[in-house]
Amino acid sequence: MKKYSVGEIPLSSHFSQPLYLDKKFVLAAPEMPFDKSLAGVLSEWGFGEVFSEGEHFSRPGQGAAPLQGQQQDAPPGAAGRGGEGDGLDAARKLYATFEKYVRAVFDRFTARNNLDFSLIVGNFKLLLDSIRKDYRQILRIAPSSVKDEDYLVFHTMDATIVSVIIGDAMKFSDQWIMELSIAALLHEIGMLRLPPGSYLGKRPLTAEEKKLIYIHPIIAHNFLKSFEFPLAVSRAVLEHHERENGTGYPKQKTAENIHVYSKIVAVACSYTAISADRPHKEAVDSHTGMLELLKNTGKQYNEKVVRALVSSLSVYPIGLRVVLSDGRTGQVVDSTPKKPNYPVVLVQGERNPDGSPMILKTSEDGVMIVRALSRKEIRG
Repeated sequence: MKKYSVGEIPLSSHFSQPLYLDKKFVLAAPEMPFDKSLAGVLSEWGFGEVFSEGEHFSRPGQGAAPLQGQQQDAPPGAAGRGGEGDGLDAARKLYATFEKYVRAVFDRFTARNNLDFSLIVGNFKLLLDSIRKDYRQILRIAPSSVKDEDYLVFHTMDATIVSVIIGDAMKFSDQWIMELSIAALLHEIGMLRLPPGSYLGKRPLTAEEKKLIYIHPIIAHNFLKSFEFPLAVSRAVLEHHERENGTGYPKQKTAENIHVYSKIVAVACSYTAISADRPHKEAVDSHTGMLELLKNTGKQYNEKVVRALVSSLSVYPIGLRVVLSDGRTGQVVDSTPKKPNYPVVLVQGERNPDGSPMILKTSEDGVMIVRALSRKEIRG
């Protein structure tokens, strides 16, 4: 596949073959021109190169198609449920591209004090469709621990992915999924206006630092309002720490006064925070994190939202490494929606006679999960 510098591609030209971002994500079909909007978006977010098997050429007289709203193809080689090989490789590349995108959003906000809704949507569309299709693979490769200074980036990524999973399980429209995902993407943007020690420190917070933490949703909400983000997005960012029983912040709202996007981001944010390393605590496994959510269902968290998450990921969430009742080990690769205690497991080190990975459907009457593997056991 040939590499092209974005700055050297003539505007309004076409490519004879599809144009790709990072060799995996389709940017434009041959009939779509490489217009000023597409070039500007790529340059703005630091993508200096694109890829294609074809050549670019001029086709005068045709208008430019907008980037926002284009339908994107799935990454080539993405595997189906429970697969290995190319599917995991594609997921790793998608996760790395998503990380680059989140860092670009944060860097732009920090350096330029700027957020542009249409620009964010236009770029995120390149990733969102692939995340929705391949979340099972992504959850299998997401890092279990990150550097303290990178916590907000990876927490944002994971919370966004989980929010999208919940939104799909709740049968949201594409427009609602986009708004929800942008809210999740920006839900902690207010933290970037606080001293890093207030959320990265390993010591107990001072009274003043606690006050700052409590107002970070307000800071973020005010920024989003000033940049004319949709009301539902800015409201979700404001309310993502509110709780069903009124014990949250910043306004102690109760269930009936909290937007559904807020309820989803609250669950996604809490679940990913529980099951990831943080500067002041070590992570628990995702099964323990899910049990924590279930314990607080109807109290802190909305029951429909939690049930949607459990039906999608299971009580033993996708990506979890587990010990089976017959002594074998494996990794959860899919859920069984009507039986959340009995997910699908990829058995470690075993294959079927035809060479394909051994996939096991756990059950009450057969092989079941006994427990999660500890970190020490996983590292060997």
